[in-house]
Amino acid sequence: MTRLHNNANILCIPGRELQDNEEELEAIITNFFGTEFEGGRHERRINKIESLTQSN
Repeated sequence: MTRLHNNANILCIPGRELQDNEEELEAIITNFFGTEFEGGRHERRINKIESLTQSN
């Protein structure tokens, strides 16, 4: 959802939770990078965030 709604480009993965589960880890990574930003109703929030980072 963070990529879909917030156009996130950073993925944090809990190492201890997934260290012995390569299949789940691969599914999480594939899902994250395979998800495109939805835009639409979320675009306004992203534009506000970008304008704040541009002015600082």
